[in-house]
Amino acid sequence: MGLELSLILMVLFVGALSLVFAFLQGRRLMTFDEGNSKMKEISQAIRTGANAFFKRQYTGAGIFFGIMFLLMGVLAILGLLNPFAPFAFITGGLFSGLSGFIGMRIATHANSRTAQASSKSLNSGLRVAFTSGSVMGFTVAGVVVFDIAVWYLLLRFVFFAHMADGTPAGDAEMISAITSAMLTFGMGSSTQALFARVGGGIFTKAADVGADLVGKVEAGIPEDDPRNPAVIADNVGDNVGDIGGLGADLFESLVATILASMALGVAAGHGFNGVVLPLVIAAAGIVASFIGTFFVQVKEDASQKALLSALRRGVNVAAVLVLIAALPIILLVLGKESLGVYFAVVSGLAAGVAVGFTTEYYTSDTYKPTKDLADSATSGSGPLIINGLALGMLSAVAPVLIIGVSVIVSFILSGGMSNFESGIYGVAISGVGMLATIAITLTTDAYGPVADNAGGIAEMAGLPEEVRKRTDALDSLGNTTAATGKGFAIGSASLAALAMIVAYADEISQRLDLENGVTELMEHFSIMNPPVLIGLFIGAAMTFLFSAMTMQAVGKAAQNIVVEVRRQFREIKGIMDGTGKPDYAACVDLCTRGAQKSLIPSAIVAIGVPIACGLLLGYQGVVGMLAGGMSAGLVLALMMANAGGAWDNAKKYIEAGNHGGKGSEAHKAAVVGDTVGDPLKDTSGPSVDILIKLMSMVSIVFVGLVLKFNLWEWVVGLF
Repeated sequence: MGLELSLILMVLFVGALSLVFAFLQGRRLMTFDEGNSKMKEISQAIRTGANAFFKRQYTGAGIFFGIMFLLMGVLAILGLLNPFAPFAFITGGLFSGLSGFIGMRIATHANSRTAQASSKSLNSGLRVAFTSGSVMGFTVAGVVVFDIAVWYLLLRFVFFAHMADGTPAGDAEMISAITSAMLTFGMGSSTQALFARVGGGIFTKAADVGADLVGKVEAGIPEDDPRNPAVIADNVGDNVGDIGGLGADLFESLVATILASMALGVAAGHGFNGVVLPLVIAAAGIVASFIGTFFVQVKEDASQKALLSALRRGVNVAAVLVLIAALPIILLVLGKESLGVYFAVVSGLAAGVAVGFTTEYYTSDTYKPTKDLADSATSGSGPLIINGLALGMLSAVAPVLIIGVSVIVSFILSGGMSNFESGIYGVAISGVGMLATIAITLTTDAYGPVADNAGGIAEMAGLPEEVRKRTDALDSLGNTTAATGKGFAIGSASLAALAMIVAYADEISQRLDLENGVTELMEHFSIMNPPVLIGLFIGAAMTFLFSAMTMQAVGKAAQNIVVEVRRQFREIKGIMDGTGKPDYAACVDLCTRGAQKSLIPSAIVAIGVPIACGLLLGYQGVVGMLAGGMSAGLVLALMMANAGGAWDNAKKYIEAGNHGGKGSEAHKAAVVGDTVGDPLKDTSGPSVDILIKLMSMVSIVFVGLVLKFNLWEWVVGLF
C-alpha cells in the first residue's frame, strides 16, 4: 500500500470518527432535562417553525440545483465540462445543506435544555450549549474530510485510472480531471451556503429587527417577551440563520480552502502527495479539536472574561496540537526539502489566532472599543451609528495587515518567485492551517445562538431572573465567538480566493498547453490590460451589489414584520395584559416568504456574473474580477461583521445595567444601533465571503466555455 493511499484511508477513518463523536454528543444532549411543560411547548413551536422554513428553502434550492444539473449536463455532453462535474455539484450542495440541517435540528432540541441547565448553574448551561455546538462543529469537519476523501478515491483510483483508449492516465491529465470535478463539488457547497446564509440571514434579521423596534422601543416590553407576536419568529431565526446558515457557510469555507490547496499540489511540484496533504492536515485538526473540547470548563458565577478564557483555552490547545502534529506530517508527506510548507501552516494558524483576537477586541464588551461605543449611546442613536461605522472600518485594518503578512511569509518560505506555483501552494496551505481547528472553532461559535434561544425560553416561560442573567452572559459571549468565527471564515476566504486565482491561471495554461505554465501568462494579467482593469471594477462592484441586494431584502421583510406586529398590538385585544394570545405563525410565515424571494436572484447574480464576465472580457477579465472581488470583499465583510457585532454587544453592555440599563434613553439608542448592525453581521457580511469563493470556483469550472467563446478575443481579432 503506497503512502498516498494510506493517507487517504487515514483521513477517511478520522472523518468517520468525527461523525461518530458528533452522533454520540447528540445522543448525550438528548439525555439532559428539557424543563417544564411550558418550556417544552415553546421549544416545540421554535422547532416547528424552523422545520417549516427549511422545507420551503430546500424545495426552492432543489429546483435551482436541478436546473443547474441539467445545464451542466448539456455542457458536459458538449465536451465543455468534466463529465463528473454535474454529480459533484449536486453532492456538494447536498452535504453542505445536510450539515446545516443537522446543526439546526440539534440546536432546536438544545435550547430548552440549556435554559433548564442554567437554572442549576452557569457551568451547566455552558456545557449543554457547548455540547450542542460540538455536534455542529464535528459534523461539518467530519463530513468535509470524509466526502472529499471519497471523491478523491473514486476519481484517482477508479474513474481516471486509465484513459478512454485503455492506456494508463498520466499525472497531468489525471490531476486536471480530478481537480476540475472536485472544484465543482466546492461550487455546489458554496451555492448551498449562499442559499442558507442569505435565506436564513434574511429570516432571522427581519424577525429580530421587527421584534426589537416594535416590542422593545415602541411598546417598551422586554426582549423575548411572550406578548410580542414576532418573538417565536425571532427565536426560529436564531436557528435557521445563525445555526443552519453558519454550518453551511463554514462547511464551504473548509471545502474551498482544502480544494484550492489540492488544485495546486501537482503544479507546485509536490505530486499527488501534495494533493492529499491539505486533507491530512485538516484531519489532524479534527483530532486536535477533539482533545481541545475537554479544556472548556468554568466555575460557577464566572465573569465574562473567565467564560471567554475557557472557550479560548480549548481553541488554543487545539491550535498548539496542530502545530506539533503538522511538522512530522509534512516531513513524511513532502520530505525535508519542503520544510517551508510547515512554516506556511504555522503562519496561517498564527494569522487565524491574531485575526480572532482583533475581532474579539473590537466586538467584545470587555474591551474599550465596544465600551466607548456604548458610551456614545448616551448622546443618541446618531452618534452611536456614526461611531459604530467608524469602529467597523477601523477594525478591518489590522486583519488585512495580518493576512498580508501571512501571505508574504507563506509565499517566500514555500518557494517565492523562483518557484511561483510552490509559493502560492504555501499560501493556500496557510489557509488550511487557519481553518484546521474548525471543529472546535465552530463549536464555540454555534453554541451562542443556542444560548440566545435559551434566554428567550427562560423569559417566555417565566423562569427566575437569575436564569436569564446566566443565559444572557452565555449569549453575550456567543456574540463575540460568532464574530470571531466570521473573522476566521472571511480571512480564510481571502487566502482561498488568492489560491484559486492561481489555480484558474494554471487551468488556462494547461488548456492552452503553455510550456512555462502560469508564469507565461503573467504579462496578460497586468493591471494596464483593459480587460483586467475592467474586471477589477466589476469584482469590487459585485461585493457591493450583492450586499445591497441582501440588505434591501432584510429591510423589506423587516418592514412587513413591523407592520404585522403593530397590527396585532392594535387589533388583538388583551395582548398587553396577557389575556390575549399573539398570532406567532403569521410572523413566521412573513419572514419565510420574505427570505425566499431573494434566494434565486442572489444565486443567479453570484453564478451568472463570473460566466458573463468571461464571455465578454475573456480569461483576463475573469482574473481581474476575482482579484477585485477578493480585495473589496475582504475589507467590506470585515467591516460589516465587526460593526454589527460591536453594536450588538454595546446593547448587551447597557442591558447589563450600565448607562441606565434597560428602558433608558441610551438603551433605546443601542437598540436602534443593533437594528442597523443585525443585517450587516448576520446576513450581508457572511454572504460576501461566500460570494468571493463561489465566483472563483464558478470561474474555474466554466473555464472551457470561456476559452471557446468570448467577445473580447473576437473584438481584438477584428482589429
